[in-house]
Amino acid sequence: MDSTNSFRDLFLLDPDVVFLNHGSFGATPRPVFEVYQAWQRQIERQPVKFIGRELTGYLQTARHALGTYLHVQGDDLVYIPNATFGVNIVARALSLTADDEVLTTDHEYGACDRVWRFVSQKKGFRYVRQPIPLPAPSPEEIVEQLWQGVTPRTKIIYLSHITSATALRLPVEAICHRAREAGILTLVDGAHAPGQIPLDLTSMGADFYTGNCHKWLSAPKGSAFLYARREVQPLLEPLVVSWGWESERPSGSNFLDHLEYLGTDDLSSYLSVPAAIQFQADHNWSQVQQQCHELAKSTLAQLCQLTGLNPLYPADNRFFQQLVIAPLPPTDLDVLKRRLYDEYRVEVPLISWNGHQFIRVSVQAYNTPADIEVLLTALDALL
Repeated sequence: MDSTNSFRDLFLLDPDVVFLNHGSFGATPRPVFEVYQAWQRQIERQPVKFIGRELTGYLQTARHALGTYLHVQGDDLVYIPNATFGVNIVARALSLTADDEVLTTDHEYGACDRVWRFVSQKKGFRYVRQPIPLPAPSPEEIVEQLWQGVTPRTKIIYLSHITSATALRLPVEAICHRAREAGILTLVDGAHAPGQIPLDLTSMGADFYTGNCHKWLSAPKGSAFLYARREVQPLLEPLVVSWGWESERPSGSNFLDHLEYLGTDDLSSYLSVPAAIQFQADHNWSQVQQQCHELAKSTLAQLCQLTGLNPLYPADNRFFQQLVIAPLPPTDLDVLKRRLYDEYRVEVPLISWNGHQFIRVSVQAYNTPADIEVLLTALDALL
């Protein structure tokens, strides 16, 4: 990637900040943000007509555009505010008892871990966090390590597609297929996947898949989805009961009726997702993703050279794409993070996980080698 690029001007980010944290909340390109604002203005022009008579059709169009992108039927997914919301829907709806177990890894996102622990205290099932050690072994070994936690009581496997804390791409396809053969349900948390890696949810075989559109797909904040295979949709129920329950104008799908419309809200972010998909298509995003991966790969090597610490996974895209972690020597992460921002204007997360300390770097289209140079210079001075 060039030291400067045209993508930086297409985003609304502060030009005085080295932004290496796209993974936390994403960033929306100007053309997509303009579409988002246009939807908001259209709502305000005639709210009753828009919400009362037109919204259902607009949502259907937006669902089908996203379904095409994900290689599933548009009516097998619903828009939701974020992936954690999707995990809540599934965790609270499933009929789990004290005789059951939910299997996961020890790499999962903290908010979603809390969801399962909360529901397990209500329903009595056991929430099992199977360790997957770092450095990462091969994808095949990860499957076997996870499977050591499977018992006759395992009813559902919940895991991230790309983990948040450790930026590890898990072999979800192999896990979902093996689980299906064993009669175990699967829920994949794809918070970091859409827009970062290609997705074909049909071939993946997950029973439930929830993902954010506002991260790597760069749609406006508060746009995400929950997909459910047609066969398992009857297992779900509304997290929030609203007009779709006992609907007088049913769509023919309880899945849509119960989950799609939760009352008055600004759904402009949902309706803007097709614009985000189109933006990436217009800018040859597969090439952008590969360029970002190469910069992430070289960043990992340079960080490890700087610290003298070994990388935590092989430098190939089986384990990471645009999001990467590198180990840090023992340090006060709060102080280091504050000084990185205050003294060098670098926005990057520092993470503590299982007794280890990491820096997590996101590389998006607007990032350049010059951004990485600032980060390396700062770390060299501060560590």
